[in-house]
Order: sequence, then C-alpha cells, then structure tokens
Amino acid sequence: MGDALNITFTSFKIDEVKATMPVDKNTVQPFGFLHGGASVVLAETLASVGAWLNIEDEDKSAVGIEINANHMRAVKKGKIIKGVAQPVHRGRQTQVWETNIFTTNKKLVCTSRCTLAVVRR
Repeated sequence: MGDALNITFTSFKIDEVKATMPVDKNTVQPFGFLHGGASVVLAETLASVGAWLNIEDEDKSAVGIEINANHMRAVKKGKIIKGVAQPVHRGRQTQVWETNIFTTNKKLVCTSRCTLAVVRR
C-alpha cells in the first residue's frame, strides 16, 4: 500500500521513522482534501516499520492490532505531508508508536497512536 500512496521514507532510526506522502489523486477524498484514511495508512506504515526495526529476532515481525487518529487540519491536493513516528513502548510482545503528520510548514495535520503485536512470520 505504501507504493500505491507514494510513501517515501526519509529516515530510519530505532527511535524515529520519517516519511513523506503526496496529497494527490491517490490520497484525497472526493472534495480534494487529504483523506483521513490515507493519513492512517501513513501512520500505521511508519509505526510498523519502526516496530520492525526494534525486533531482534529475524523470525518475527510487527503487525498493527489497534490504531486511532485525530485529524486537526485539512490539506489540499497538490501538497506534501510528512510523518514522524516515535516509540511510546517497545516490549517483546507489543509495541506502541505515536505518529504525528505535518504540513511542509510544520502545521500539525494528524496525530495517531498505533499498538502493534510482535508475531512470528
């Protein structure tokens, strides 16, 4: 799904993952604004990658089991948004990551919290 929405990772660290996503024909709702579901896809993608970076066992991966998102600002088609995910909890069986999504001029668009289960592949 990340490819379909043109999510581009810009930083991979165990305590922070960043990516950008265009607000375009693939990510807008019918009125030309960023679709809330697209924001959630960006948030869960960042959280999942961040959690995976923190798993030492190569036979395990992270999968989302709960996500919420609060949308603060509309973004028009033609813009680019930036997501920044950071861990809240990094356990052996579950992880919790918070993702904040911003406009290019650093205005908060969405904040999300995602709980992930660490599972065998």
